[in-house]
Amino acid sequence: MTAQIIDGNAIAEQIRLKIATQVEDMLKARLPRPGLAAVLVGERKDSQSYVSMKRKRAGEIGIESFGYNLPATSTQAEVEGLVKELNADPKVNGILVQLPLPDHLDSERVLNQVSIEKDVDGFHPLNIGRLAQKGREPRFVPCTPDGVMVLIEQTGVPFKGANAVVLGRSNIVGMPAALLLLKRDATITICHSRSKDLPGICRQADILVAAVGRAEMVRGDWIKPGAVVIDVGTNAIDDPTSKRGYKWVGDVCFEEARQVAGWLTPVPGGVGPMTIAMLLRNTVRSASYAAEKLQKA
Repeated sequence: MTAQIIDGNAIAEQIRLKIATQVEDMLKARLPRPGLAAVLVGERKDSQSYVSMKRKRAGEIGIESFGYNLPATSTQAEVEGLVKELNADPKVNGILVQLPLPDHLDSERVLNQVSIEKDVDGFHPLNIGRLAQKGREPRFVPCTPDGVMVLIEQTGVPFKGANAVVLGRSNIVGMPAALLLLKRDATITICHSRSKDLPGICRQADILVAAVGRAEMVRGDWIKPGAVVIDVGTNAIDDPTSKRGYKWVGDVCFEEARQVAGWLTPVPGGVGPMTIAMLLRNTVRSASYAAEKLQKA
């Protein structure tokens, strides 16, 4: 068996084209142009790269992009103050605070300051709380887990009754991914560093989401034949053959997994593009909510 590769780039492009049409329709209706504000604190190269790509993609589909780069020495009050200003700015529909923040800053406090109406990352406690409650829906779903669900949908494999294993329990990916799978009526197992017999647990998965942050941890013999494997990991490993001296790999050993899985995402080109697409979709959704609110006022 050779796995079918789930092309995140192609799927994300389809979503972006649809969003671009929505933005065009909003402008034709004389509604305000959607706006996304990106807050970057410090000079981490990876964070700068992520924010640059997000702003570039926003501009390509007609979303106005606002960039705010603060020094790494910024105080808690300064960062929270900027977020509060953006909350009050009608041109801004979505606020993206790029994580991780410098160690001296309290990330949770900063994220809590983001208005739930502009929380396009889906990290606000109220959004996560609603996601965890049966019969409740969050205003926005965290972007990476939301993208994971879309990728699984593309396979046509049913969620209902599937054994789904999420490897990793982070607040950003693992926990919300598990909650989204649960809402789709899958039976969920969440694995972490204290779980016993990880290979055995993973082998029971019809759907396996790997989001643990360890390069090529999941081997081919961990995977149930025919399973859907979604690799969220992005890890740099040494590669003397590369001009950069390194290459990006996921949490899954791709070459081994493709011989066993039914469906498999590559790294790069799998989950990453979907995260940005979901962020843009949430931003336009937020702009639509704001426009409806203005029309009712």
